[in-house]
Amino acid sequence: MSSLTPPERLARDLDWNLLRTFLVLADSRSVTEAAERLSLKQPTVSSALKRLEERLGKQLINRKPGRFELTAAGRLLYDEAIDIHGAILRLGTAIRDVEDEVSGHVRIVMASHVTSPLFDQTLTQFHKDHPRATLSIEAMASRSALTAIAARRASLAICLVMERSPQLEYRRLFREYFGLFCGPTHPLFGREGISIADLAGHSSVSFVTDQMDDALRPVAQMRAEAQLEARIVGTSPNLEEVKRMIIAGLGIGPLPLHVVREDVERGRLWRLPPYEAPPAIDVHVVWNPHSKPNRAEVAMLTGLTDLIARTPMDQRIYS
Repeated sequence: MSSLTPPERLARDLDWNLLRTFLVLADSRSVTEAAERLSLKQPTVSSALKRLEERLGKQLINRKPGRFELTAAGRLLYDEAIDIHGAILRLGTAIRDVEDEVSGHVRIVMASHVTSPLFDQTLTQFHKDHPRATLSIEAMASRSALTAIAARRASLAICLVMERSPQLEYRRLFREYFGLFCGPTHPLFGREGISIADLAGHSSVSFVTDQMDDALRPVAQMRAEAQLEARIVGTSPNLEEVKRMIIAGLGIGPLPLHVVREDVERGRLWRLPPYEAPPAIDVHVVWNPHSKPNRAEVAMLTGLTDLIARTPMDQRIYS
C-alpha cells in the first residue's frame, strides 16, 4: 500500500457519500438548507464537509458570517464531482442496455409553460416506434433544468436559456411572446382603451425566472416599463400556478400569449398593455453531449432534432 501515489490513495480512500453531500452543499445557501434537502441533521452535514476538507487538505466552502460560497478549490471539486455523479447515475442504465437494448428510460426536464406541437408530435412517434421505452417529464425552473443536464441527471431539457455553456448543445424549438394579464376581480379587468400608464403601482405575480439576470429578462423589462410595484407578491416556476394567482386577483402577471388564448376567450383572463412588440422568448432543447445515452434517449433526441430541422422557423413562432 505504501507504494501508492497520493492520487491513488485518494481514489482508494475517498467516500463517494462525502462528494454527494458536497454537491448538495454547493447548490445550497447554508449548511441548514443542505441538511434539509438531504434529510439529515445539520451537525451530520457539517461533519461530512469537515472530513472531506481534511481528506483533501483544502477549504472548500467559505463559511464566514454572512458568506457561504465555494472557494477556488471548491469550484474545481464541484466540476469534477458533477462528472462523477453523472457517471454513477448512468451506470445502471448502461448495464440494463447490455441486457435489453430495445428498452430504456428517457427523463425530460422542462419549463412548465412549454406548449409545442412539435414536441407533442415527437412524443407520439417515439411511443409508436419504441413501445417498450419509458418516459418521465418533470416541470421545473429553467435554471434547475439546465443544472440537471450539466450534471447528467436528465436526458434532455426543454427550457429557456440565459447564457449558453460550451459544455452543452442547444437547438431552438420555438419562439413565444408574452403579454401582461389580470383576473376577473382585478380593477382593470374588462376595461377598454387603457394605456400602459394605467398599470403603474399595481401589484404583480410572476415566474421565479422573471428577473433582470435570468432567462425571462425581456419579461422583467416589460414589467419595469409598466411601472408595476417592484415587490412581486407571488412567484412560481409553474405556469399553472402563476396563472392561478393572476386569476385569483393577486396581481398582474406575464403569460405566453398562445398558451392562454383559450383562457382569454372564456373570460378568465384579460390582456393588458403593452399590445405592440411583446417580448419574445426562445425555448430551446438542451442536452449534454458528454453523456452516454441509452438507445431510447438517442431515439428521442434524434426524432426531436430532426423534426426541428424539417420545420421552418416561421411555423415555430407562436404569438
